[in-house]
Amino acid sequence: MNFAIDMVEEQLVKGNLRWLANFSEIRKDYTIGDVTFPLYAYGSLQEKGFFLSKIFSALVTPRYKIHLLIYTEQNFDPKLVRKLVLACKGKFGSEDWIFLGLVQKEAFQKATKEAIANTADKNVGIVAYSLASKERVTSENVLGKGLAKQLKLTEARFEAFDLPNYLKSFTITFFLVVLFLVFLTISGIQNIVNPLSLLIAIVVSLLVGHRLYRTRYHTVLSMDGKGFQLWEGKTVKEGKWADFSDVAIYVTPKRETCLRLYSKNGNIDLPLSRTGLSRKETYSIIKRLVKRGVEAE
Repeated sequence: MNFAIDMVEEQLVKGNLRWLANFSEIRKDYTIGDVTFPLYAYGSLQEKGFFLSKIFSALVTPRYKIHLLIYTEQNFDPKLVRKLVLACKGKFGSEDWIFLGLVQKEAFQKATKEAIANTADKNVGIVAYSLASKERVTSENVLGKGLAKQLKLTEARFEAFDLPNYLKSFTITFFLVVLFLVFLTISGIQNIVNPLSLLIAIVVSLLVGHRLYRTRYHTVLSMDGKGFQLWEGKTVKEGKWADFSDVAIYVTPKRETCLRLYSKNGNIDLPLSRTGLSRKETYSIIKRLVKRGVEAE
């Protein structure tokens, strides 16, 4: 459950939940009455980008205040869910949007699932996850469905567009296309190399190069409380935190930043710069996960 809190915080800092709101303030152990939420984030729907975007946002976008709260418990019941909702409604404005992410260790009770699904307040969206059954329950309203699409509490998935490797893919493709045009010229076809053919070669290289990049170089890192999966193109590496004894920050000869996981069966490097992850926060999270795995063993 601590992993879920850490991952939501990391996603908020990286702006990965911007489709819910532009969150500008994050707090830990946020207390409302006698309830303490491990994580709270405040934001709005107002854009913070370019000048024209700000003007459009100010004129068109509703000025709702957005609140995202995460709560963990061994087992939720309808009474506790109702208490959390009422605590938030009493704290925030009547027109504010409230997103509640709930994580519990045990499987859901039928009454709890019904209480969450039948949430009547249109300004409250709830998503609950069970770590035992891997089941997800969502309030059947617009905010609940929107929250379910964006918030992943039991698994975190990170990826970023890697421009250097895309340029490599483009260059390889463009070189092969030009080499083919030269071959046609040597074979006797006149005037095949001209501005139009080179323009077509560039367009083809952009498209095919992107495909090559996705299938060979694009990096995706998926993590949960037990382990990770690392995709580099179509190649997949998997590991469990309990299999590793230590972790360190490692800088490759190409000046890429990785987290190196140490084990008796060999080391594995998790790329940070190619997945858009923060070095400091990710190191702290994975260090704790590895430590817990060692202690569990």
